[in-house]
Amino acid sequence: MKKLLTFLLALTLVLSVTACGQDAAANDEEQSVIELTLWTYPIGDWADETAVNNLLTQFNTVYPDIHVTVQCLDEATGDDSLSTAVDGGVAPDILLAQPDRLVKVWGAEGMLADLSDMWDDADKQEVNETCRSVCFTSDGKCYAYPFAMNVQCMAINYDAFVTAGADQYIDLESRTWTTEQFTQAVKALRDKYGEDVAAVYCSGQNGDQGTRALITNLYGGTFTNDAHTAYTVDSEPIQQALTLLRDTKGIEFDEAINGQEEATLFYHESLKMSFCWSLAQQTAETVDEPTEEGAEPVVHEAGKTVNGQTIEFMSFPSETGESRLEGDVWGFGAFDNGDQEKLDAAKLLIRYFADGQGTSAAVKAAGCFPVRAAVDGANLSGIWSGSDVMQEYAKLTDFFGSYPQLTPGWATARTEWWNLLQRIGNGGDPVIETETFVANANAAARE
Repeated sequence: MKKLLTFLLALTLVLSVTACGQDAAANDEEQSVIELTLWTYPIGDWADETAVNNLLTQFNTVYPDIHVTVQCLDEATGDDSLSTAVDGGVAPDILLAQPDRLVKVWGAEGMLADLSDMWDDADKQEVNETCRSVCFTSDGKCYAYPFAMNVQCMAINYDAFVTAGADQYIDLESRTWTTEQFTQAVKALRDKYGEDVAAVYCSGQNGDQGTRALITNLYGGTFTNDAHTAYTVDSEPIQQALTLLRDTKGIEFDEAINGQEEATLFYHESLKMSFCWSLAQQTAETVDEPTEEGAEPVVHEAGKTVNGQTIEFMSFPSETGESRLEGDVWGFGAFDNGDQEKLDAAKLLIRYFADGQGTSAAVKAAGCFPVRAAVDGANLSGIWSGSDVMQEYAKLTDFFGSYPQLTPGWATARTEWWNLLQRIGNGGDPVIETETFVANANAAARE
């Protein structure tokens, strides 16, 4: 355990555990108990009462003096609930969320404690560079201490690829392919099936991370600058990628569907690849509800299409095969509620789950991958050794390199993005249309 707050280890207090929204019974003996509140947005089993209870039980074997009350937030209403609590002077002590909430919102508003003192040189070496960078502000303050990450990817109908002879263009060992291999695969599939095999969906922002990753990776473009202060879509690599997709037979720009709908069409084999895919989609069984009264639902095996064809996840194609994928980062922030003892205890909890004994359990409960290679020198690479699909998917985390959500004007940029794709699909000039996007998005970023 790090040297940061070791003085708290001497405290003699009582075991107390809570599940979501529930307090464990307090010990009747008078003890010096530190009361903490932990609010968490839903991520895997962190929204599950039993799972949270188990995690806190393990935490209390090390820190029996810290009593944690947990509240699980709904994704749709959580922001409002948290804002109400903050406005009412009853902010939680700890918040489990993503950097776009921790850093961009509450950190920017000065509500969170700076956690930069929790990082030493070993931490900086162990944590994925992208995951680390998005937790800090430009002036070096850390408002999110990360523990888990995931990446978005694309998927292919492997059986269809084999039938069309397009499997020669993919490398399932590395889950990578080049831009040239991608276009060759599209041609082979279209020649075989005589129809569009992929869709650049653009009816709305649902799944927009997929089209961003596709278009930025094809020729090495970027969506924003590295500092996340401006949008950079008006570049030759992006314009070249848009031209390629617009002019490639077998790929359509479809303004009638969003990312979720594109994935459904892929699952039902109308498309042979999906640009909107994730670990959750790869590992979840799907259920078709019966259309006739009295009929039973049909459960489909994870990693299979509706007709049982094999789905393989892939990184997005690039000129070199090395992609920059978008993804999610999850971490802990600590509200600065004016109580140093509580803040110190909060840091202990954060350290335990993000860089301590509880890290493996916390990451697995999230259903994600660790942001760091090791905890105090102990390698974390085998965290999913019991799952073949998780071990395979972990290969993609090496490509995590883009987190544009912190850029100002983000809501406007997302809307402008799918408008841009619609215009390209309707014959727009990539140079003119990307310049329009950047003008509108950067105007919003400056507001």
